[in-house]
Amino acid sequence: MKALVTVVSAAALLLLATGSASHGRPAADAPCAGQIHTNPGFERGTTDWTAGPRIVVLGDAARPAHTGRAYATFAGLDVTRSDLLRTTVTVPADCDLTVRFWVRTTTTETTRGDYLNVGLAVTGIPPKTRFSLAFDGGAQWRQYSMSSGTATTERTATVSFLASEAAGNGVTSFDVDDVTFTLG
Repeated sequence: MKALVTVVSAAALLLLATGSASHGRPAADAPCAGQIHTNPGFERGTTDWTAGPRIVVLGDAARPAHTGRAYATFAGLDVTRSDLLRTTVTVPADCDLTVRFWVRTTTTETTRGDYLNVGLAVTGIPPKTRFSLAFDGGAQWRQYSMSSGTATTERTATVSFLASEAAGNGVTSFDVDDVTFTLG
C-alpha cells in the first residue's frame, strides 16, 4: 500500500510540475486585431454615427456604393452650408488604430470652393485634419488611410468628416463608404 501511495504521489508531483509550466504563465492580453466599428459601411443608416440633418445615407443604382448598398453623401446642393458626420471608438492600451475609408467626388465645380475635411482626434493628441479633399478628387472610389499611433493607456479616437459647400461655384458631392476601424 505504501508503494502505491508513493507512486501516486510521485505521479501527482510530476503532473503538477509539468502542468504548472504550461498553465502557470500569466494569460496574454487579447491581441490588437480586428475591425471595431459596428457600422463601417452605413448599411444600418447612421447607427453608431453622429450625423448632421442633411447627411443622406442611401443606395442608388446610378451612383452605387463602394460595397453593399449604402454610403454617406455630403453637399451637392450649390448652397452655402456644411455637413458633419463623426463617430468615436475606444482604442485599447498598446494598440494602434488604422482608419481606412473610401471617397468619391462628383462635381461641376472648377475652383476650390467645396471641400471635405477628414479629421482624427485621439485622447492626448491635439485634433488634426488629416485630409482636405476638393472637387478634383475624382469620380471613382479612392481609398485613404490614417493611424492613431500607440499609447500605454486606453484612449478614444474620434473620426470626423466635415463637408463645406459654397453657393455659386458649382455643385460638388462627396460620397464616403467603408470606413473601417482596425486595431493593430
